[in-house]
Amino acid sequence: MNVDLLRRVCEAPGAPGFEHAIRDLLIDEVEPLVDSIRVDNIGNVIAYVEGKDTTKTVMVAAHMDEIGFMVRHIDDRGFIKFLPLGGFDPKTLTAQRVIVHGKKDLVGVMGVKPIHVMTAAERAKMPELGDYYIDLGMSKDEVKKYVKVGDCVTRERDLIEMGDCVNSKSMDNRAGCFVLLEALRQISKGKKKPAFNVAAVFTVQEEVGLRGAQASTLEIQPDFSIALDVTIAFDTPGASEVEYVSKLGDGAAIKLYDGSVICDRRMVDFLTATAESKKIKFQYEMLPAGGTDAGAMQKFTASGSITGALSIPLRNMHQVIEMANKEDVDACSDLLAAALVGMDSWDWAWGAVNEAPKKPAKAAKVPKDKKKAK
Repeated sequence: MNVDLLRRVCEAPGAPGFEHAIRDLLIDEVEPLVDSIRVDNIGNVIAYVEGKDTTKTVMVAAHMDEIGFMVRHIDDRGFIKFLPLGGFDPKTLTAQRVIVHGKKDLVGVMGVKPIHVMTAAERAKMPELGDYYIDLGMSKDEVKKYVKVGDCVTRERDLIEMGDCVNSKSMDNRAGCFVLLEALRQISKGKKKPAFNVAAVFTVQEEVGLRGAQASTLEIQPDFSIALDVTIAFDTPGASEVEYVSKLGDGAAIKLYDGSVICDRRMVDFLTATAESKKIKFQYEMLPAGGTDAGAMQKFTASGSITGALSIPLRNMHQVIEMANKEDVDACSDLLAAALVGMDSWDWAWGAVNEAPKKPAKAAKVPKDKKKAK
């Protein structure tokens, strides 16, 4: 695994609506691997690779935004109140550092009322987002030199390696962006054309409602769609077998269901058969709530798209200590690359019977004597 690339992708800032830094990084990385690249009005990066069959298009989407905040108010003592950009469990903010992206980047800390001065009732309840403030260690006048209402705030945490895993903020969904980059790199290095045209899209504003995926799907109108994202690995103490969703170390997670999509069984079967034929470790994923860009890609086309998703199992989601297994990440890249190259080996008609991906049939050879007769 190219851990240095994953580190740079995870550590780059990019809250919903403020994706410029991560967008620039991804453009630099993907440009040598594709035939064309552009940025649409909402900020999605859309990269194209021409396929052997140019009559069909498969859209692969990985959202580049991370959960963050927006400055709402600066009080008379220089403390900042904020609004969330994406979903947060408030208790995970305690004792965390953040970066306020104003005229210059400033490191701040999340503060809340000290437990020593809380009433018994306050100690008994969970903290709420509104209880927190950001402390920059500056006076109001100093803060206002650099920060204004509407500036974005991201979380501060480096990527580290832990055993077989990587641990960082924003693995959701920079791990998915990494998977898309590495799959395109495999295809480029192998000098194989994908089966169909590939629209590789690094989407914006997924964390606030799949907005980038909706806009890009409406334009691309893909025949096939694959979303790349993380999913919950609830394989930790206190979880029962039925609650797992996915497990760290069990391979790429082929999505069956989540709160936004029921994956097309044709795509599920194709991804499964591809993983089995290529001996790529995989598992199935069913997420009771929440969703990914797959939900938008499936339905924002004129007749619907044949949609599936590959997920990276992740512990501690939406925290600054998100953890993924390196082999799971690599399995997702390998499976995506194999799927994009082999999609024309599958009969996608409803009711078709497929056993395993096969090489496309070659034209029959004409015997030498018949060639002469002609």
